[in-house]
Amino acid sequence: MSPSLPPQVPARPSVTIRRMIVLGAGGDLAARLILPGLAGLFSLGKLPDGFRLVGIDRSEWDGDAFRARVLAAITEHGDEKAVAVAGEFAELCSYVHGDAGDPGALTAALATSEGPAVIYLALPPQVFAAAIGAIAAAGLPEGSAVVIEKPFGHDLESAQELNALLATAAPESAIHRVDHFLEKQTVQNVLGLRFANRIFEPIWNREHVEKVEIIWDETLALEGRANYYDRSGALRDMIQNHLLQVMALVAMEPPPTLHERDLRDRKVDVLRAVRTPSDAEVAAETVRARYTAGVAKNGPVPDYTAESGVDPAKGTETYAEVTLRIDNWRWAGVPFILRSGKALGDTCQHVAIHFRPVPHLTFDHGARAEPNLLIIGLAPDRLELSVNINGHGDMFDLEETTLVAELAPQEISAYGKVILDVLHSDPTLSIRGDEAEESWRIVEPIMDAWAAGTPAIEEYPAGSPGPVGSFCGPEGQPPRKLTAFSS
Repeated sequence: MSPSLPPQVPARPSVTIRRMIVLGAGGDLAARLILPGLAGLFSLGKLPDGFRLVGIDRSEWDGDAFRARVLAAITEHGDEKAVAVAGEFAELCSYVHGDAGDPGALTAALATSEGPAVIYLALPPQVFAAAIGAIAAAGLPEGSAVVIEKPFGHDLESAQELNALLATAAPESAIHRVDHFLEKQTVQNVLGLRFANRIFEPIWNREHVEKVEIIWDETLALEGRANYYDRSGALRDMIQNHLLQVMALVAMEPPPTLHERDLRDRKVDVLRAVRTPSDAEVAAETVRARYTAGVAKNGPVPDYTAESGVDPAKGTETYAEVTLRIDNWRWAGVPFILRSGKALGDTCQHVAIHFRPVPHLTFDHGARAEPNLLIIGLAPDRLELSVNINGHGDMFDLEETTLVAELAPQEISAYGKVILDVLHSDPTLSIRGDEAEESWRIVEPIMDAWAAGTPAIEEYPAGSPGPVGSFCGPEGQPPRKLTAFSS
């Protein structure tokens, strides 16, 4: 019998969408990220021929006023290349005045040209349901796509309801739940590091890995986002989506291909294997805190509760740290520590793979071999591996050294890559509905326990390393090597 042929990589989708309709085109998300991202793609010749954008918003603008808004947004928030073509890109834009929940406004926007369209919900979460209802009522041309930003619901039940509503507007393959973290170069390099190098995958398991940290520490405070942030907090804002997605890539089994089904199936397998945290585990293995007044790198920071738009009674955390357990053969017993905080002393954003010590050290004379540590920098893009070698002098002496690979910055921004994937009908790096629901299943017990006051919320001065009790080294300093990417 002849051997079976290896699985063929399914062809990438061939549909290219040449128009985008942005609901909430006058809002902050469109101004800061979507419009500059599109202009950046335009400057690189990456937008499809004949591309057009239609903005929908409640503002009383005409086409010229909207184009002026587009120009201003790109000039303020775009990179040098985007700014250089801002005026030319603005000429590709038109405007329809209307409410995001009005099917008539969407119908009018769709009537401006023919063919499939990307419908981008650049809207506050509380408007999602009305907008999706309008999309379903208006009806989309075949081959269209719907893009929805986080937060995707606020708990498991709301995520399930949102998924059911989206199913009335478009098929799952045409729904792009955006997580721009997955478009970061170093996040994607987790896949190359693991699955294109023989030296890592054989030791990428509980026998050799002691613990894994996924950290996103920021020196920035609220930066004018209090109205959103106080409803969300660090757990919902960063861990429930971005950091869990990074964890899924780090912990997943090798997929047979990078087709969207294979890759996302393996990510869902990881999330399903994460143990639902018990009350005792939440009390013992999570930390929540918020910053008080202090001096951060950008200057003085007021107490979080004194920030405009913050309700002190909510007890919203600006620092969240959770330890999760993946109950499968590869990772049983290995803690995955996910952490994110604001107004901290240093920017520290990476994945840290802590390997176990060698089982027997041949060297004597008091020699010590530090366990190997692999750091995958998320910002800046950098890889760092600590190894032990014989140092100068006595052949039995050991010294720890670090192998560093600096990665060139990616030409296209993470948001630009999100837009390209949508325009090319490729959902590989978007969040599937079951992924979103599993993520809420994991964090919901933590949210419930925190809302009930367990553990008690701690405090830390802005500009400090963080709260006492966080996963830090002696006297609150970062653990060994974790300062490698501080800035």
